[in-house]
Amino acid sequence: MEAANNRVVTINYTLKDNDDQVIDSSEDREPLSYIHGVGQLIPGLEQALEGKEPGSEVSVSLNPDQGYGERDESMVLDVPREQFEGTDQVEPGMQFQAQTEDGMRILTVLESGDQQVTVDANHPLAGVTLNFEVEVVDVRDADQEELEHGHIHGEGNGEDQ
Repeated sequence: MEAANNRVVTINYTLKDNDDQVIDSSEDREPLSYIHGVGQLIPGLEQALEGKEPGSEVSVSLNPDQGYGERDESMVLDVPREQFEGTDQVEPGMQFQAQTEDGMRILTVLESGDQQVTVDANHPLAGVTLNFEVEVVDVRDADQEELEHGHIHGEGNGEDQ
């Protein structure tokens, strides 16, 4: 069976940047399972896996437009310090979740002052070329409940078992 829309695809993967530094990997963890064709993977990786069968190995290098997009300097914002009420320390490098017009975003603190905090709302991998080494472990049809819920059930889904 091959990777196609509404099928659960299970993969082992390693993601590296252009300096050959590992950004993320399923090594020493459960393989990652996702429903193909519903937007759970970045577009370029999902396209590269289309039609692949268990045992297939894929090496793909994705430009930012196929991954998390280019960095957008207009997404570096100064936010009033009072927006962090209830947080004792706000320091560079810390990350917070924020509800925005575009949905939930991760904000990374760049600078922290007495009156305002400078945050970056770009995805941490925006502007980065992504180099994937992927092995397709399994492909199966998603069951109706998985399709209705929009995620898989069982091993490799990222939920607590």
